Amino acid sequence: MRSAARTATAAILAAALLAACGDRGGARPSSPPASAADSAVSLVDDAGRTVTLPRPARRIVALVPSVTETVVALGAADRLVARTDFDKGPAVDRLPSIGGGLDPSVETLVSLHPDLVLGWETTGRPELRNRLTALGIPVFSIKTEDTTDVFRAVRNLGRLTGRARAADSLAASLRAELAAVRASVAGAARPTVFYMAWNDPPLTAGPKTFISQVIEVAGGRNAFADATALWPTVSIEEIVRRQPEFVVVPTGEQGSTKVEELKRAAGWRELRALREGRGVRVPAEVVNQPGPRLGEAARAMRDAIHPELRP
Repeated sequence: MRSAARTATAAILAAALLAACGDRGGARPSSPPASAADSAVSLVDDAGRTVTLPRPARRIVALVPSVTETVVALGAADRLVARTDFDKGPAVDRLPSIGGGLDPSVETLVSLHPDLVLGWETTGRPELRNRLTALGIPVFSIKTEDTTDVFRAVRNLGRLTGRARAADSLAASLRAELAAVRASVAGAARPTVFYMAWNDPPLTAGPKTFISQVIEVAGGRNAFADATALWPTVSIEEIVRRQPEFVVVPTGEQGSTKVEELKRAAGWRELRALREGRGVRVPAEVVNQPGPRLGEAARAMRDAIHPELRP
């Protein structure tokens, strides 16, 4: 989950906008308007920079796993020419890896001749952005903090890939899924939830993150809703003092013993939630991704903290 807490930098390069073809003489008919697949695209990214493409991107490298998932969900998987080491699934497994999303191999990336790189929003590490800019490769920076960011990314990626209608459909589907989960917990008690983004030192989700918002949709209350940081580090003593009603642990395939280990760990064993069987697991590959599986994440969270409502 450190990948959700950290972000790297990316920026943009403004490419020249193709001039519109017009009637150059009375004897020549004007050219027909360009189709959506050929029209220029100009958007402001989440770092506040304008990215202009002569046409929707056809060779894409995404440095953010949730963004890769969104491109695939829009039906544009064929535009992806690479993946990071953290991208998995049949749509991308065949692609060459450029390494990590924060520290990709620039040489490998450039050799694939992308016409667009989809990167992280923050500007703390401009080195990668600067190198790509110098090489003439446009970078569109994407923010991945809360659910508003998710919907904005869907909309922008639809424009950048020429699949605006697919983006509208995906956004509508996500909103419907979230609304259905919210309706399913209407009237139910709202237990306090500690989300263990990391355990040593304890790291959790602040109130302005998509994780906290998913907890709210799923009928819970973030035990650290008063935190000011996006991903605050908290002491085990403070967690014990607050005694959350549920401890939610995101796990992968090898995570089945994680809750049992916590029950025996110093400090953690003082939590009533763990002693009383309210230490629960959710699939990390779903819940930790601010992308097109947001509705699935909300259902997983609801089923974890409201087992009485589980289908």
